[in-house]
Amino acid sequence: MADHPKKRFLHSSSRSFLGRSGHGLLIALTYLFLWVPIIVLLVFSFNTEGFPSPWKGFTWHWYKELIHSVYLWKAFSNSLIVALSSTLISVLMSIFLIFFATQGGKVGRYLSLFYGSIIIPETVLAVSLLGFFSLVSISLGLTTLIVGHTVLGLGYVIPIVYARFLELDYRLTEASLVLGATPIQTFFKVTLPLLRPSLITSALLIFIISFDDFILTYFCAGSSVQTLSLYILSMIRSGVSPVVNALSALLLFISSLMALIYFNLNSRSKISL
Repeated sequence: MADHPKKRFLHSSSRSFLGRSGHGLLIALTYLFLWVPIIVLLVFSFNTEGFPSPWKGFTWHWYKELIHSVYLWKAFSNSLIVALSSTLISVLMSIFLIFFATQGGKVGRYLSLFYGSIIIPETVLAVSLLGFFSLVSISLGLTTLIVGHTVLGLGYVIPIVYARFLELDYRLTEASLVLGATPIQTFFKVTLPLLRPSLITSALLIFIISFDDFILTYFCAGSSVQTLSLYILSMIRSGVSPVVNALSALLLFISSLMALIYFNLNSRSKISL
């Protein structure tokens, strides 16, 4: 005897409800697994006792100690110099590449070279750069660190900016040329302003990646330069200090702020399309 349609409907509804509930529970457990350690880190950065002691009381002592650390601010300034320099060089090189493309240059066939820094594991890229610097007898330091982070950043900025360039309406360029503008004037007055959102978003992305990077920094910095990631490693080796918790909380805040700015600008650029 066939099931009643109402029973079949209730059975299918219960299965779909269980499926949605199980899916939601899995997502919730995944987010808990990712965020609970970060929340614990943030909470214990205000603990009066050192980690992993139980909660004793609220204090700003570790943040004050963090602010007055001379070595920390030196490492922070090095990370800032490397991130800003690699971001600036990567964005300028992408602008030069797009300018070459507007003048009739065939750059599409060379894009695979820039995807390599994304596809290749960062450890392999770091060891390769270290071998190259050793081969040409370049001493490790701030310069090699900027070069390494620039190589990594080009793998992000070139594909993003070039993809946006291919989406531009060529009729705007033709109109500028017909009205008497030179190719250089057209590039700076028409093409470059249209590429501004993608340039800004890719620059923010490169800055975040470069500022937080550890693997390339570990291989390419040498012993004369210490960035923030290397400074944190040296602090952890001597024991988990609450200062590390405070520093991690500040870095999390800065990275989250930069990520919010990036996604906000990225969504605006998509809307403008």
